[in-house]
Amino acid sequence: MKLGIIGCPGSGTLTVFEALTQTVSQPSGKSEMRVGTLRVPDARVDILSDMYHPRKTIYAQIEYLLPGNTPTTKKDAGKEASSWSQVRDCDAIIHVVRNFIGSGGEAPQPSSDFEAIDQEMILSDLVAVEKRLERMENDKKRGKKTDAEEQTLLQQCRRRLENETPLRKFPEIASAPVLRGFAFMSAKPVLVLFNNMDDDDALPDIPSITSRETCMVIKAKLEQELIQMSDEEARDFLTEFNITASAMDRVIQQSYTLLGLISFFTVGEDEVRAWTIQKGTSALDAAEVIHSDIKKGFIRAEVLSYADLLAAGSQAEAKKRGTFRLEGKTYEVQDGDIINFRFNV
Repeated sequence: MKLGIIGCPGSGTLTVFEALTQTVSQPSGKSEMRVGTLRVPDARVDILSDMYHPRKTIYAQIEYLLPGNTPTTKKDAGKEASSWSQVRDCDAIIHVVRNFIGSGGEAPQPSSDFEAIDQEMILSDLVAVEKRLERMENDKKRGKKTDAEEQTLLQQCRRRLENETPLRKFPEIASAPVLRGFAFMSAKPVLVLFNNMDDDDALPDIPSITSRETCMVIKAKLEQELIQMSDEEARDFLTEFNITASAMDRVIQQSYTLLGLISFFTVGEDEVRAWTIQKGTSALDAAEVIHSDIKKGFIRAEVLSYADLLAAGSQAEAKKRGTFRLEGKTYEVQDGDIINFRFNV
């Protein structure tokens, strides 16, 4: 899973990236794309590792990408910045919105800043849609066959984009397989991060955004300072500023929710491992996440929920209690399932 971090100039995208990835860059004057790969914290993995004592413990991973060039949207609306191409292959977007007084004393304008970026994404998608529809019309005139489904869906996209509505509001259109190659920016799930003042814990009073988008508050400068402290200093710091969990933990948790992701586990003497899948994934498709051969030769899934394992205290006791069960291909994997796949290739 990869999330791209974008925002208007001065919103604090670099500070947010460094707070999330727990890295600090040295000023170089260069603006290069940066990617941070993080281990997804999961107490269940820690407990399973203590129970099974594996040779390896492998956590799920998540990537955050910071584009090399942030688009100056207010000045260059309509011109697709190079950063858009860098985040097009991301699964979702973190939109950082300034909600603090700027370095020059400028008051925050979170509503207009949010709209500036959102409209840039809409315009970028509209340009791509119109170009494709124009090519399809030209192909028709030349007698070439075109995909009727694609054309219909693109026309629906155009109508919504012309109404200045992002495609993420129409998931049934945005997720259509025939449109997948377009990687529309406005179709990606968005987590709005309001970058607040140090003493401000509240979301801004902007119902047009907070009631329609997934939003949360971050104090990026404080979080950035936190990663440079010792454990003892960090504990005191968290208490002083009423921070109950690090930005990394909170944003990762919200990222999973935003994308509808869950985790299942495989356990044994060799390794304990967390695997990330979409909610609603079948046992057969979950098997493929581990290896295509497991899906190909799928026989059954031996399933034990994490909660049932803890209640039983051991896998053997769980079997005695009847909570260890056999499931077929169509079983919908649940968050926290511990699965052993039986297969034959």
